[in-house]
Amino acid sequence: MKFIEKKIQNLRKKLHHWEYLYYIKNASEVSDEKYDAILAELHQLEKIYPHLITENSPTQCIGGVLQDNFKKINHKIPMLSLNSIIKSHQLLSFDRRVKIKLDDHHIIPYCCELKIDGVAVSLLYKNGKLVCAATRGDGKIGEDVTENVRTIYSVPMYLKIDVNNHDKIPYLLEIRGEIFISKLCFLQLNEITVREGNRPFSNSRNAASGSLRQLDPAITAKRPLSFYCYGVSDYFGKKELPDSHWERLQLCKNWGLPISNHISLVNGIDKVLAYYSYIERIRASLEFNIDGIVVKINSCKYQNKLGCGSKAPNWAVSYKFPAEIRSTKVDNVIFQVGRTGIITPIAYLEPIMISDVIIRKVSIHNINEVKRLGLMVGDTVRIQRSGDVIPKILEVVLSKRTDRVKAIKFPHFCPICGSLIATQYRQSILRCTAGLSCLAQRKAALEHFSSRKAMNIYGMGNRIIDQLVNKNLVSTPVDFFNLNENKLLCLEGFGAEHAKRLLWAIENSKKITLARFIYALGIRGVGETVANNLAVVYKTIENLVTADLRSLSDLKYIGPIVANNIYHFFRNPDNLKNIQDLIDPSIGIQLSVII
Repeated sequence: MKFIEKKIQNLRKKLHHWEYLYYIKNASEVSDEKYDAILAELHQLEKIYPHLITENSPTQCIGGVLQDNFKKINHKIPMLSLNSIIKSHQLLSFDRRVKIKLDDHHIIPYCCELKIDGVAVSLLYKNGKLVCAATRGDGKIGEDVTENVRTIYSVPMYLKIDVNNHDKIPYLLEIRGEIFISKLCFLQLNEITVREGNRPFSNSRNAASGSLRQLDPAITAKRPLSFYCYGVSDYFGKKELPDSHWERLQLCKNWGLPISNHISLVNGIDKVLAYYSYIERIRASLEFNIDGIVVKINSCKYQNKLGCGSKAPNWAVSYKFPAEIRSTKVDNVIFQVGRTGIITPIAYLEPIMISDVIIRKVSIHNINEVKRLGLMVGDTVRIQRSGDVIPKILEVVLSKRTDRVKAIKFPHFCPICGSLIATQYRQSILRCTAGLSCLAQRKAALEHFSSRKAMNIYGMGNRIIDQLVNKNLVSTPVDFFNLNENKLLCLEGFGAEHAKRLLWAIENSKKITLARFIYALGIRGVGETVANNLAVVYKTIENLVTADLRSLSDLKYIGPIVANNIYHFFRNPDNLKNIQDLIDPSIGIQLSVII
């Protein structure tokens, strides 16, 4: 039983981490398919061992975590997620379950909608005026983004009266909908972002979420956000709403709330499958990204009868498309050195577009994966961009292999500094042994230190760090805080205004939490979660530096390998000097314990 408990805890930890990245950091570390598979595995275990279910399990609650910067709003009616399916037989099972629960074995009308890849919001209108807008948050409490939503052109500030149909404006109307960025606008936004020297958004969903949750509404106003309404959650008015979900959406349209033109009312599950096939065929021609369809029982009385679970309604389901797969050729394989010295094979491809993103290279993770694939330079490979996030080589198309392919030669010396390479974990991992004397590791460590999740030096991207290191202006993190305008003006493309902005960002980064500072140090195996735990337990950097191995090993959620990494990191004289220099009053970094 202890093994099962540990397994469930590990699954929950993974899911909570991915949800934190997705909802708060607007980043996707894994594909939707992998997330859904792990969630399904947890569901199955909790079904077998119901006494192990907890209130904060990802199966029981929505994954959003709230930012402290926004005012909180309680949702009168919870903003739930949707259960997902990927196979036609799962849709047929959904239809059978619905009929059994409703005790109605006739053909059931369904309202089919597009599953737009955006951000869910709730809009509240009183007497026809928009008074409040909130994100989903954790499903019960959302973030107040009213001022930001007011800048979105497609969101009406006032509902309109349809004179012909005599639709009276309700006293209270709360609707739910999706905020998103079209494919074309996403490409244009990334062009502007790169021109300004910032890292481009990884996908349109992240761009929409990051744009909506700006602290400055003026920034949101510059972003090309759009909105579609997909349902009414609360209503109070003189006129009763129709029982049909589809008719309610048409009523919203009459009030000036935009809805998708691809919503369809169909009779029976066979027609739902036909709708799914049709949308899958036209998916590429749509102006925005979708990852499937949403199937809802059309009768609102039936919806109420079926009710909702803790996380999702029982009357709707998300039927997702399979991840898009394309073929291309491998032009070369380069071995790239990372921050901790791990050397990763990177396959450079003939450029190919998947889900409106041009893929030029793919990480193969380790040499065992190269061997498993049987990959050679010049091979034709099948690429999948799972969940519109991480490209991956699925397989080599051996039928297209020619006699001009070349075997991949694994390096024995670091491709950057020439140091001897060590192998680890049954020869699968290659690692440069030079540490920070390796230029690649030094640059990667500095990029990590200044990154958004660490010290958050806004504008300090890898191109700037490359120049700073190459010109011997920065060698250690301390050197960031000794930069001045004259030094920055030596960099290519830098003007006085650009230099001032970067110096302001460096100064602004000095007020930071202990957890972020620990994460910024780049200790092997210490991610955001472990850094948070260390900050909570040790309270100061001095306490952490002097912690013994037993103290570290006794910590919850920290295994013996990571505990050993932490202990030896703080026994390295170079690391200690770096920390001492950073917290010296002459630099002025202020560490707070607030997580």
